[in-house]
Amino acid sequence: MSLAQRAAVERAVTTARPRIGGILLTQRRVLLGSLVTADLISTNLAFFLAYVSRYVYELGGDVAGESFVEYLAYVPVQLFFVGLCLLGYQLRGSYTLPRGSSLAAEVASVVGSTAVAAMVVFALASMVRYPASSRLTFIYAWILAVALGIVGRVVIRAVRAQLHRIGLGVERVIVVGNNHQSRMVMQMLAQQAHLGYRVLGFVDDTPRPNFGRFRALGGTQHLPALIQDLHADRVIVALPASQHSDILWVLDHCRADNVSYSLVPDLFELRLSHVNVDAVGGIPLLSLDETQIAGWNLFVKRALDVALSAMLLVLLSPLFAAIAIAIKVESRGPVVFRQIRLGRHGDPFICYKFRSMRERAEEELEHLQQLNEADGPIFKIRADPRVTRMGQVLRRTSIDELPQLWNVIRGDMSLVGPRPPIPEEVERYEEWHRRRLDVVPGITGLWQVSGRSELSFDEMVMLDIYYIENWSLGLDLQILTRTLPTVAAGSGAF
Repeated sequence: MSLAQRAAVERAVTTARPRIGGILLTQRRVLLGSLVTADLISTNLAFFLAYVSRYVYELGGDVAGESFVEYLAYVPVQLFFVGLCLLGYQLRGSYTLPRGSSLAAEVASVVGSTAVAAMVVFALASMVRYPASSRLTFIYAWILAVALGIVGRVVIRAVRAQLHRIGLGVERVIVVGNNHQSRMVMQMLAQQAHLGYRVLGFVDDTPRPNFGRFRALGGTQHLPALIQDLHADRVIVALPASQHSDILWVLDHCRADNVSYSLVPDLFELRLSHVNVDAVGGIPLLSLDETQIAGWNLFVKRALDVALSAMLLVLLSPLFAAIAIAIKVESRGPVVFRQIRLGRHGDPFICYKFRSMRERAEEELEHLQQLNEADGPIFKIRADPRVTRMGQVLRRTSIDELPQLWNVIRGDMSLVGPRPPIPEEVERYEEWHRRRLDVVPGITGLWQVSGRSELSFDEMVMLDIYYIENWSLGLDLQILTRTLPTVAAGSGAF
């Protein structure tokens, strides 16, 4: 951005208009109030149910007459326990966790805080020889406080996610930059709609077209006007460190317009989770982990692939037989369609699918190119005239992909990974697209459960790269569990 452009913009922006940040602040206060209220209810209810479990239902052994304690004697202990739990939540940052924090972080806070509270209260009650000091009651209180506390937070998360999906409490975001980092940020925010962010678009000084569903809003110099015109609530800056002056200029205008802002670290393209820090004589040395799908991780992933694929092939064999008969009855040609695909490092292999098109359909592809509805090097049309009636059912339910379980057994594919491309597609790849060939392709993957064919090709590749760089066994299991509901919904499948 030139100095003249900056000066012109700065002269135009002379006053900061009131922001709707007050509304967002109110929403945060409502959320905090909801969390505190839920914790108050859950901890009080947990202690009361603990008393009932021990003294009314006598769980853990009979309560002798001389050992019976009225509930009123436990009330002061209960209040102390509740107060310590809430103090523990506060000290552990449970009420200030960032919006995108995992449920595991909250669970850890609940478990730790309630455990400490139960131990402290029991110790003090025992030291002063207070009559209400049943060990089992405190154990039950801790267990129930954990269970009810987690349930309360899950409910709040679910309600908040639903409100965000219908547009309530959503922050309107403009991203500054159009590089790997900014694209990944936009993709992740759009994919995780429950977090409550709506990406309005991006600004960048290099003229570029839209990125998938994300609009190019113009140059960085237009940001102050865009903030006002689009009523943006947050600006996410994803510029490289070399544009230090531009970053400072953007932050100055965010402060002037009272807009929240966030910075994406320009370090190894968002791979901070794989950065290791060593020190030699007090000098920090950074090293970068390579792709996580290697060594022992690769062995575990492969073992899971083989075990699940073998089990599914056996369980689904009757379905396979029924599909084979239906395909044969409707049209001529083989039951299984074989096609050359490219796997890891671009190695070719034969990929298997149930035939969903009429015989020799590939020979008609050249005449249908003008009907292509997909961008990038892939070919897709919603109403493909080559697809049979049985094929429409197979594609809508993704059952046509099931023979690839045999590819998984053979080692050509994995259950989870980027989809295997055909050679003609790879010939049209940009250099950064080839990153998706670094791992074994999969039957399902992150983009398949995040929009399927509704996504642009660049967005698909970005999700594949995110999967490669952030792989874990937990991520694989999460994608597998999300695949069935996505397939059942049938959205984006054609």
